[in-house]
Amino acid sequence: MTIQPFLRCDIPAFISLAAQEGWIAERWEFDFLLATIPKGCFCVRDSEGKGIAFVTSLRHERSAWIGNLIVAAERRGQRIGEGLFVRALEALRSSGAETFWLTASKLGKTLYEKHGFSSIDTIMRWTGAGRQRFTPHPQDVGGSDARTLHNSFDCLAWGDSRSVLLKAVAERGEEISGATGFMVVQPCGDAWQLGPFSAMDSDMAEQLLDKALGTVPSGTPIYCDVPASNRAALRLFNRRRMRITGSNELMYAGRKPDYRPEYLYGLATMGSCG
Repeated sequence: MTIQPFLRCDIPAFISLAAQEGWIAERWEFDFLLATIPKGCFCVRDSEGKGIAFVTSLRHERSAWIGNLIVAAERRGQRIGEGLFVRALEALRSSGAETFWLTASKLGKTLYEKHGFSSIDTIMRWTGAGRQRFTPHPQDVGGSDARTLHNSFDCLAWGDSRSVLLKAVAERGEEISGATGFMVVQPCGDAWQLGPFSAMDSDMAEQLLDKALGTVPSGTPIYCDVPASNRAALRLFNRRRMRITGSNELMYAGRKPDYRPEYLYGLATMGSCG
């Protein structure tokens, strides 16, 4: 097995594998990741040069995220995935990251525990639908000052600055701001995703969620990945008649993060960047 850099020409092969697994994966994520941390994204190719396994990663200020670990079904059981995972983890450690995050399926959890990862929360995928019936009023959106404030809310939840990621998702979606919270509504395949989504209290979160639901056409699917330990979020999404359609374990290794899930109502991406 030879591990090589993940290149832009490999993106279609990854998206094909992801579709077979039912993952929501779009090209923008890989363009962003490969531009941000090309030395943390890896691939294994077959004898014809086609990618058969991939892993991506993203470095923040003091922490990092490993995502998108996938191996073609016919090549599993050969420790290819573990080799890719270890290579990405080594690259992030070499970059100076202190805390390492990922979300794990039940099948993947044992592998990550083997390499020092521990569960810190469960991420629940909530599914609902848009409620826009009329042209919405303009939302509170921001420039650099607002994004600085948004980064501070996000940092309070995760214990680290993730400004590069926040800027990337804000530029492709719509920012909705409040005095003590923010959300980005961004396209997600044929649906929309709510996140990143942070708020200092449940009242602010409820205001942001209602604004967001009103910007998405009625009946259009909506996803939001939310920490299960945020009980206020559970009550809020239940009241809006959204339902849980899946879950993964949120895990970390390295320095214990100052993680505050009570301020976190939605992740920035569907598992790949946190």
